[in-house]
Amino acid sequence: MTIEFYCPKCGAIIAFGDKYAGRRARCLTCKQRFIIPAQSWQKPQVIEEPKVRGSPIPGFYRAALLGGWPLLLRAENLAGVVMAEAAVIAMFFWGHLDYTTEVGAFVLFMPVGLILRFFCWGLLFWYYLEVIRAATFEGTLLAEVYLGDDMWERVFNMIKGLWVFAFGLLLTMLPYSIWLGLTRSLDMRPGLVGAVLNVWGLLTFPVVILNYGINRDISMLARVDLMIKPVLKALLPYLMAAGMLILTWQLFLCTKAYAGFPRTQQTTAFLHLGARLLLQLLAIISMLAIGLFYRHYYCYFDW
Repeated sequence: MTIEFYCPKCGAIIAFGDKYAGRRARCLTCKQRFIIPAQSWQKPQVIEEPKVRGSPIPGFYRAALLGGWPLLLRAENLAGVVMAEAAVIAMFFWGHLDYTTEVGAFVLFMPVGLILRFFCWGLLFWYYLEVIRAATFEGTLLAEVYLGDDMWERVFNMIKGLWVFAFGLLLTMLPYSIWLGLTRSLDMRPGLVGAVLNVWGLLTFPVVILNYGINRDISMLARVDLMIKPVLKALLPYLMAAGMLILTWQLFLCTKAYAGFPRTQQTTAFLHLGARLLLQLLAIISMLAIGLFYRHYYCYFDW
């Protein structure tokens, strides 16, 4: 069931699932914060923004490095964690399946594994964005598993999650990609410039997805000027949060799916599966750390 109501500031129509009643949220149009009402068309309670943002909230490192792990075992968070791990298992065992076959003069395309990977990654990326958003408002909730009221809304949310991560990665890695293409065309090595651009792209990617996770506005993904300021003012905490995400991804690239192992190496295959399941937990903690960066250093943000 959907709860609909008007923004208390700009009057825009806002809709949330009834599971979110009583939670904090923000209008995408005017950025006004409020508490989601229990019934449709009730006036939401306004959360007043402090006139002076003050200083950062202490305890970021402890919350990001230690505080997230107990949250994985809380009953209200288990559904999301199990869903994420199930997506990892599905891609590990069945992400390679392809039943494409020839029927007479025609080719019947059935890339089952490709479609499975598409939706599993979309599901994971959607969940990551929800974890980031929940970390900025809630202290004990990772994210509720609520993709939408019907099948098409769920599919749309998965596609949107995949698109946001893909576009964010394209945006941040574009300078490196251009330089790489240029050096290859000239038969040169990327060199130090390429290394710097590669590191720059990887380090700026977390703040890009944080931007969308908070604002839910596609146009904000290109506002690099708004993203640089808080990063520079809280550089070390940001580098820690970004480093957790980068480390998780690099370790994931060192693992292989089930199809990459012969039958004589089944033990090794299951060790890789175990590694991917552990890395999935680390990925969730990394997203939590990115959201906590905004929560603790909100005073540096202009959005």
